[in-house]
Amino acid sequence: MRAYFDKLLNPAQGQKPVALIYPLLIALFAGAVFSFSLAPYHYWWLAILSPALLYACLRQRSPKQAFAIGLAYGIGLWFVGAFWLYTSIHVYGDTNAFLSVLMILIMAVIMGLFSAVQTFVYRRFFPETPLTFAPLWVLFEWAKTWVFTGFPWLFAGYAFTERFLDGYAPLFGVFGVSFVVIVLACALVEVLNKRIFWLIPSAVLVLGAWGAAQFEFVEQKSEKPLRVSLIQGNIPQDLKWLTEYQMKTLFIYANLSKTEWGRDLIVWPESSIPMFQTDIQPFLDTMRVQAKKSGTAWVTGIPYWDQQESKATGQAMFYNSIMASGDESSGLYKKQRLVPFGEYIPLSGLLRWVLPALQNDPSMSGFSRGDSDQKPLNVKNHALGSAICYEVAYPNLTRRNASQSDFLVTVSNDAWFTGTAGPLQHLQMVQMRAKENGRWFIRATNTGVTAFIDHHGHIVKQAPMDKEAVLRGELPAMQGQTLYMRLSDWPVLIVSVLLLLLGWRFRPRKVNVAFKSRR
Repeated sequence: MRAYFDKLLNPAQGQKPVALIYPLLIALFAGAVFSFSLAPYHYWWLAILSPALLYACLRQRSPKQAFAIGLAYGIGLWFVGAFWLYTSIHVYGDTNAFLSVLMILIMAVIMGLFSAVQTFVYRRFFPETPLTFAPLWVLFEWAKTWVFTGFPWLFAGYAFTERFLDGYAPLFGVFGVSFVVIVLACALVEVLNKRIFWLIPSAVLVLGAWGAAQFEFVEQKSEKPLRVSLIQGNIPQDLKWLTEYQMKTLFIYANLSKTEWGRDLIVWPESSIPMFQTDIQPFLDTMRVQAKKSGTAWVTGIPYWDQQESKATGQAMFYNSIMASGDESSGLYKKQRLVPFGEYIPLSGLLRWVLPALQNDPSMSGFSRGDSDQKPLNVKNHALGSAICYEVAYPNLTRRNASQSDFLVTVSNDAWFTGTAGPLQHLQMVQMRAKENGRWFIRATNTGVTAFIDHHGHIVKQAPMDKEAVLRGELPAMQGQTLYMRLSDWPVLIVSVLLLLLGWRFRPRKVNVAFKSRR
């Protein structure tokens, strides 16, 4: 076994690398275990071991072989890491088990192409070094925020949301943390390959994280903390949109809120009101009067039909939105990112036969995208930057919404993925966004995880999952801007591109000749 790994790590000059089947299996395994570095498992060291194995498997491989190895890694990564989709497709989509698994496998193959192209480009154009592998990894993570409308999940940096390397988050965001993680992973392989000098940059990066954590970019405002109550209604997903259950849903949320009137802010989760505002105006008026009477601001998720815009465009304009009303509060935020399989089904007209139970779900009926320059909600003279459900997984979108805000608020409905790792991975992303932007995050969900997260990304309080609950907290408003809030992802992206340009410019010629002869 020792001899096998020696051959895998460092094939002798002119020696044929180990048979491709073994690197493919190792890569598949490495991708499959990566998600266990994230919530709820938190085996953070797997976020280093997993890419380290991939890096080792690519040594002296041709670009075509690297593509196959990368694809194997990506399939393992996404099939296991995003298997929580099975619950939404099979349980709530009423799709049989075999077809559900097949759909996830197809998704894993498609998303696995990111890793496949990444490894192909790495072996085709660049020398074998951590300083080319890590930049490519980060650029392809960044690409996942916008290619195919974006599926920004399973980033290496999330494994260190509350440990060791998270000091880089307020400076360079999750991609900065990912960059450091991948350099450390590759350096581990180099050290095992007797290139001991890689211990020095590794030590510098780890110590740098500690040093970065000593900086405080934001500070607490002098005014009193905001007294906030979050309402978790725990409405089952298979009942949520049924006409006969709508009034019961409203009763549950109104009843849970009875004891909270008089506090500064009450927040209901995403689409906690399962009807358009035009269909339930008397209820909204009653709640608004109650809120003003008690001196409380009320923020709720609600499907919103913009009738004026619909008239102007000649088509129905529906939005997944957050509305603020009540005492000293106003504003409407329309969701900007509509996510496949979380809110709507891509090519839904072609897939109705695959997911028959979704035909009557309003959340799947084609919401419109909100504008990118929306103002924060105004609540008790505080600006609340908003994110609805999956939007919080997009670092730059959350950064834009956090600009000029005192708090961040996100509402979600993760009932689609009850009992899986999905909601906890989602919460971990909220923690990273709070740390990147130096703001407290108010998170209200239907079934969990409802929580208060401080400006360092730590969970201060959270409600039990899958239960009706009220979560109370007192949150200080923050002022100031982190370096990440000012500069976005540009520092990491620019450094990554520069490293790749240098790597391409000074790549060993003999490697290119070897590739040509192999083809």
